[in-house]
Amino acid sequence: MDATIKDFESALAELDAIVRKMEEGDLTLEKSMELYERGLQLSRFCHSTLESAERRVELLNERGEIRPAPASLGLAGDDEEERRR
Repeated sequence: MDATIKDFESALAELDAIVRKMEEGDLTLEKSMELYERGLQLSRFCHSTLESAERRVELLNERGEIRPAPASLGLAGDDEEERRR
């Protein structure tokens, strides 16, 4: 990966800033392409980081007891609906 990308949070913040700049539409084609390329790098980094975190959670769940989400998260009803489908 790109050594200029520090961590997930900073990559996400930079990606958000790029999207806002591009939505303004006051950029040259060349600058738009540069930002688009950087956005792709950041997006790939974020996606890869999230996939890695998901794999870690799955591995931890395999090693331990899987428990339903706390009711305070409001997900219990969603799980029941999913099981009915």
